[in-house]
Amino acid sequence: MSVTPAGLDIRNVRVPGRTGAWDLLVADGKVLELLAHDPAASRAGATRIIDGRGLLLLPALTDAHAHLREPGQEWKEDIRSGLAAAAAGGFSNVLCMANTDPVNDNEAVTRLMRRRAAEAHPHGPRLFPIGALTVGLRGRELAPLGELRDAGCVAFSNDGEPVADTEIFRRALEYAADLTTPVIDHCEDPFMAKGSGANEGAMSARLGLRGQPDAAEAIQVARDILLAEYLDAPVHLAHVSCRRAVELIAAAKKRGAPVTAETCPHYLLMTDAALLGYDTMAKVNPPLRTDDDRLALTQALREGVIDILATDHAPHALHEKETPFEDAKNGISGLDTALASLWELVRQGRLSPEDLVTRFAWRPAEIFHLPVNRFAPGDPADFLLFDPEDSWVVTPESLRSKGKNTPLLGQPLTGRVVLTAVGGVVVHDLLARPDPA
Repeated sequence: MSVTPAGLDIRNVRVPGRTGAWDLLVADGKVLELLAHDPAASRAGATRIIDGRGLLLLPALTDAHAHLREPGQEWKEDIRSGLAAAAAGGFSNVLCMANTDPVNDNEAVTRLMRRRAAEAHPHGPRLFPIGALTVGLRGRELAPLGELRDAGCVAFSNDGEPVADTEIFRRALEYAADLTTPVIDHCEDPFMAKGSGANEGAMSARLGLRGQPDAAEAIQVARDILLAEYLDAPVHLAHVSCRRAVELIAAAKKRGAPVTAETCPHYLLMTDAALLGYDTMAKVNPPLRTDDDRLALTQALREGVIDILATDHAPHALHEKETPFEDAKNGISGLDTALASLWELVRQGRLSPEDLVTRFAWRPAEIFHLPVNRFAPGDPADFLLFDPEDSWVVTPESLRSKGKNTPLLGQPLTGRVVLTAVGGVVVHDLLARPDPA
């Protein structure tokens, strides 16, 4: 459901980092003013007045790592369904990876993706393609990075196919730096149990599964850090999952290395214990690791060693998960549930609402040069309303994504995005009518 962007008056909401109640005024797609709530105020001109009592007002989120599968794999997800899931999850900006079919390694694919997004969701969420770093993601020759940037790509990545040839990766960092466009690297030694989906340790041994050691991630992180420092060229490290990588990143940042990093909700909320019963819904790459890794990631996120949160939304058809563990696809569908699931860490006091705003809204927009709302006059009116007390159960019907592959299925969550606005237009709305799910 959407409304015209002429004007919104959101009243009596709470805002992380601010005391008391607040009112948000929106006009012509921009923030007009965020001001202290006045119950006696009478304002003319708003298309819609919303009573936000009990709700939190947050800037809309930016997901720097999602797989929307179109073109070529629409049975898993398409741009229409993926952006619908993003709207339900509170996202205004979605960066989508290049592992489509055909691969997004030329301007024709980039323009197709952008056109499909504009047709399916003209008011947002906004789609920002990530261009392939190498042709066909094969790691042998650079993709036409300048062409991809000019067509609308905001970053480059070889996605789940790490570039094993360090000389090619070096040239990619240099070229991308000249284009002032970030490189995102999937940090995994391509020869150490690639894609196994299980952490090498006590749990993989108990289940008799081939495991991937955390050293496989740390080795690639170390390589990327050394190259970034040597070239003074930035690199962004995708879906960090282990303490070893965190320690390397922390030391690099102390030296001033041009490195940023992300982690994902599932690495903060789950461990490899989720694999008990050979649960393929918890099979992801890099794999879920130990509780020590989970705690290290949470601390690193609070301290800014890990710069941002990203979903690594990886939808699959159910038949691709309902197989023996070794044959199942890696990936978790996460756009619908990211913020709601992370709210449990806020309830536990492990993260603050301000942490989520910084790591899931402001900082990713800064790194990838995207629109950002800090609720200053003139900022884009990209925001969400969150009900921290709304309890709901994750079911296939409650997920807008085609991908129902999440270990959260059947689990209750407390906290829900009830409204998302992009440029002042409401693109997800549970306040106007009850959610049928």
